[in-house]
Amino acid sequence: MDSLLADLTGITRSAVAKHWDKFEVAVDGKKSRKSATLNPGQTLEFTPFGVPTEPELIVQDHPGLEILHQDDDLVVINKPAGVAAHPAMGYEGPSVIGVLLARGIDPQTSGDSYRRGIVHRLDVGTSGVMVVAKTQSAYENLQAAFKDRQVHKTYRALAHGHFEHPEGLIDAPIGRSKSRDYRMAVRPDGRPAKTRYRVLEKVGMADLLELELLTGRTHQIRVHLSSLHHPCVGDELYGANSRICEKLGLGRQWLHAYQLGFTHPTTGEEMHFTAPIPEELQTAQQTLANLS
Repeated sequence: MDSLLADLTGITRSAVAKHWDKFEVAVDGKKSRKSATLNPGQTLEFTPFGVPTEPELIVQDHPGLEILHQDDDLVVINKPAGVAAHPAMGYEGPSVIGVLLARGIDPQTSGDSYRRGIVHRLDVGTSGVMVVAKTQSAYENLQAAFKDRQVHKTYRALAHGHFEHPEGLIDAPIGRSKSRDYRMAVRPDGRPAKTRYRVLEKVGMADLLELELLTGRTHQIRVHLSSLHHPCVGDELYGANSRICEKLGLGRQWLHAYQLGFTHPTTGEEMHFTAPIPEELQTAQQTLANLS
């Protein structure tokens, strides 16, 4: 029912779910649950509710966010897990934009104010290197570079199990899951997605991987690894072993945006940045190695 109401109102499903009681949803005069379905011949009634259509931008610093480089056109950061790229409906934690504003860095670009300057994203639970545009010219140039696949993105991931081949290309289209719309999945009708991987070393019951994104789909690495039955350690959303997650004390997926390379939008200089592996991931890796 919450999915239907989201379609009818144009509000996100998560926002509908959060404010469900305020909509006073009833089917045939009886109060309805979010999980209910509407059958042919039934009457749906609800009270329109003014849910904000734009998420609140909270200006708040976060000590874990490190600035790797800054100039007049852009800022390169090492984003910690637990910080979103930008605010979103239903999310109330810190964001990259909120942290930058708290530090006096105010990207002047077009688009939604709460995600200005953002040319690519990392999941909340993924750490690593990101670039944010500060000017409209840099914003447009970097957006085009990402779209044209002229940006080199390398990740490190710890994946359950051992790969049959030491390196390879995962070529599998990705779309939204039909069973759970907050997840993505490999689907024949999805958008093209390609990830190149290389096994760096075996770590107990897992493999440490270097991955290169050749496309940029939502949750791409997580979905691709899960589709091969090698989910990221700690990534319970995509099938990671929950008992191992508990033993590691890891409240996030073992996935880190390790390196980023691009051409500077103004100077034309080739820029390369590396974000060191966070201590909590190193600790989890060592613990996992000792479990075997």
